[in-house]
Amino acid sequence: MIFNLAIIGGGPAGCAAATVAARKGARVLLLECSRFPRHKVCGEFVSAESLEFLRNLLANDPHHLLACAPRISSSRIFLDGSMLEARIDPPAASIPRFNLDAALWETCCLEGVEARAETVVKSIEGNGPFQIKGDKQAFEADAVINAGGRWSSLTSAEVRARNSGDKWIGIKAHFYESSAVPSTDLYFFDGGYCGVQPVTRATNLGTRINACAMVRADVANTLSAVLRLHPALQERSRTWKPAMGTVSTSPLIFHKPEPVQNTMLQVGDAAAFADPFVGDGISLALRSGALAAECLQSFFAGKCSLQQTAALYSQAYKERLGRVFKVSSMLRGWLRWPRPIRKPVFSLISRADFIGRQMVKLTR
Repeated sequence: MIFNLAIIGGGPAGCAAATVAARKGARVLLLECSRFPRHKVCGEFVSAESLEFLRNLLANDPHHLLACAPRISSSRIFLDGSMLEARIDPPAASIPRFNLDAALWETCCLEGVEARAETVVKSIEGNGPFQIKGDKQAFEADAVINAGGRWSSLTSAEVRARNSGDKWIGIKAHFYESSAVPSTDLYFFDGGYCGVQPVTRATNLGTRINACAMVRADVANTLSAVLRLHPALQERSRTWKPAMGTVSTSPLIFHKPEPVQNTMLQVGDAAAFADPFVGDGISLALRSGALAAECLQSFFAGKCSLQQTAALYSQAYKERLGRVFKVSSMLRGWLRWPRPIRKPVFSLISRADFIGRQMVKLTR
């Protein structure tokens, strides 16, 4: 069988693309290399701007995933001995990736997508139609979307060349906390930061929280070591009780968005990896996946070439999603200022509520 669209990667970006394309009548193949679902390193923050889109995507939310998700109404940044607090209005939501990925995958199957887990893609040949060689079977598709994440066999040579210099890793685990607040808290230290937020409502065990860190490998390579790098975080974590094992990922590489590789459309982290502290990773994944599927409709209808579709998607991606990467790059540069300069500046802006609100708006 020849598919209209093959999507490599079954995370939020891939599932969003698959669902949107299938609902518009395309024959869609979704390939995921691993067992699914699984725990993944992720901040698990879903911005308010994406909640309505996610609600429509999940088709009535049969598992009440969105209804039961705790709402995040504020953000607190702990840096250089000061705290900046900003209100998130309307509130965001916090959803464990394990549950979100399972619901999105199930939705794909219900919409008629040919979804195959534990299928490793060895190579992709052609420029449309494409020949996809898996470890168990070969497939053919008119178009391909790469949703395989920031580092896979499909990562371009240009991005791979950037894997030098400082090595960054991501580390995550869930814990139970007795008195969690509805806030996403970012603890910055030299060489990285750690985000903490509730991911379930309170139970008799406490509130399940997500602690997710991005850290330079020479600074720490375990979550327990990360928790000791910030005094306030170390104190807060003393009473935490483990709720799951630690998961990690690397390398974490920043680069300009690459929405198209040859004529293959790229979505989610495969297109660009945004700083997790901006809290828009899941939103970018969902929106870019849907955007790619929408751009392909004219191609499937025979109204334009795949090359024209790729150019259309590249331009739309930059216009609709590009600002997040510019802002995250700017904020990352500010965090690299020498502490004697950064500390008084942050202390000053932490006293101005409107600056905190503006920082939240800039990443949306």
